[in-house]
Order: sequence, then C-alpha cells, then structure tokens
Amino acid sequence: MKNPLLIDVPERLVTPRLFLRCARPGDGAAMHAAVLASLAELQPWMPWAQADTGAEEAELTARRMAARYASREDLSLLIFGRDEQGGEGLVLGGTGLHRMDWGVPRFEIGYWRRSGFGGIGIVDEAVRAVSRMAFDALGARRVEIRMDARNAASIRVAERAGFSFEGLLRQDALDVQGVPRDTSVYSRVRGIEEA
Repeated sequence: MKNPLLIDVPERLVTPRLFLRCARPGDGAAMHAAVLASLAELQPWMPWAQADTGAEEAELTARRMAARYASREDLSLLIFGRDEQGGEGLVLGGTGLHRMDWGVPRFEIGYWRRSGFGGIGIVDEAVRAVSRMAFDALGARRVEIRMDARNAASIRVAERAGFSFEGLLRQDALDVQGVPRDTSVYSRVRGIEEA
C-alpha cells in the first residue's frame, strides 16, 4: 500500500455551480455563519451541530480540518457557491471523505447543507464530485454513504447520486440524543455501480 501522504489528493474540485475545497485558516467565520444559519436543520442528525460554539471554535475547526486533510486522516471539503464574478461565494455546506481505509481503498462520504438552499441539487452535485474524486484520483474500490435510517433527505441524496442500498444496520449507533438508531448503508463499488 502506498503511503497516503504520497498520494496527490485534489484540494479543490469544480462543478458547474460549485467549488469544493479543503478548509484553510481564515475559513472559520464563513463556516460558522453557514452552520449557525442551519442549526435547526442539522441538530436532529449531526452531533457537532447541537449548539453555537462560537466563531473562534469554528476557526479552530477549520484549521484542524486543514491539518487532517494534509495528513490524509480526513478529507473534509467546504462547499462554496459561485459568486457573480465566478469565484467562491457563500459557504453552502460541507462534504468530504471520512472513515477511510487506504489499504482497500474505501471511503465514506458525509455531507451537510446550509438552510435555505434545499431542493436545488447542491448536495447531489457535491456528492457526485467527491465520489468521482474517490474513484478517479484515489483509486477507491468502494465508496459508502451511511445515515440515520430516519433521515429521508439524506437517503434521497444517496439514491440520486447513484448509490445502491446495501442494507440496514439495526441499532448499530446512537442518535444525537443517545437513543439507539438504525443506519442505512448505501455504496458504489468499482466493477458494479462504478466502471
């Protein structure tokens, strides 16, 4: 297995409407504003979005994300809309490759979206781009999406992005309130969903 530090992982992805890039120092304020605007929608699903932790903590998070990206421990990307000049605009959410096994290689995609931008395919577009990066640039054999089985919006994203339902892991995790929950597992596998 090649050492992940020697793998050239793209730091920026471009789609027709979006820029996805790894966090950098200074991104905390924009990230904080996006999370703060979305707390009510994120709280049922995201343990990290239970309260406003403040702008300084968001900046620390952005810097930790940058360090973990550089060390190939976690490949979190911010999702930016395009501004009127075609550059990075508003932070519309986050995505990335997590819980990686470089030996397979296998990755799990996670995502969240800023409130007020639902129903226009932002997350679908981002997930497709991250999936392409995993297969094309990182040689993935398998890419998964796992979610609380009650999260219908997340399930729709996985299905629209071409992931196949593999199964339900019953009572395998705790929800944000500490109550046992089921997890739906979707995947794309090289040689099956992926050419």
